[in-house]
Amino acid sequence: MKLTPEQRIELHGFNNLTKSLSFNMYDICYTQTKKDREAYLEYIDEQYNADRLTEILQHVADIIGAHVLNIAKQDYVPQGSSVTMLVSEGPVVEVPAESYEESPGPLPDNVVIQLDKSHITVHTYPEFHPDEGISTFRADIDVSTCGEISPLKALNYLIRSFETDVMSIDYRVRGFTRAKDGHKLFIDHEINSIQNYIPDDLKEDFDMIDVNVYQENIFHTKCKLKEFDLNNYLFGLSKENLCSEDAAEMTERITKEMDEIFYGKNIYEK
Repeated sequence: MKLTPEQRIELHGFNNLTKSLSFNMYDICYTQTKKDREAYLEYIDEQYNADRLTEILQHVADIIGAHVLNIAKQDYVPQGSSVTMLVSEGPVVEVPAESYEESPGPLPDNVVIQLDKSHITVHTYPEFHPDEGISTFRADIDVSTCGEISPLKALNYLIRSFETDVMSIDYRVRGFTRAKDGHKLFIDHEINSIQNYIPDDLKEDFDMIDVNVYQENIFHTKCKLKEFDLNNYLFGLSKENLCSEDAAEMTERITKEMDEIFYGKNIYEK
């Protein structure tokens, strides 16, 4: 009979491993005029204001089974929002085996497990190209938990909560907990890749790269949408109303922006 990780490991006291998920998403848009750029920023501020972000994080708390203790939220001028949640729950009594599997987590209608001390934060960063044209919206979400379950179980819901062109995802397990015999445990579950926590239907839509440091329990995955439809990146415009030269130039600028974010470096024109 195969034992679960909980059955194989008897801990001395509380499991105080810290598991941190950082989810960064980017939405890229072409805004041809200053008026379009301002309208795009207004749209983003309305779509992802502090109240909407709070709702998203509350669903994340539900998914990981956490009780919200405190919420601090703020909308900024001229743009951007932040939300921070301190969450906690009573001791974990039973740990479902599914918590340890490398599989996508549930959507908000399912609670997986109770957690102890944790926090969840989100910050948004709308910005634009200095020469106009390109506007980029970034949201950074951090889910940090202390206990048995990985916050990666919230990843499925987070990806579906934002209009995402490029994603950068980090997961790290820090600290240690002790087995009853005093042996230190620096990770309490097997993990091969963050990709194993992303549903297949989403993985089909993205090109993905892994950069993992297994001996340090550090995992990194970058994702970029495969298919490109110019209409999905135009704000206040339609490609049917553009001449072929303008459409080609806009396509080049948008895809260059996506590639630079995906590869994490500037791509200079020849």
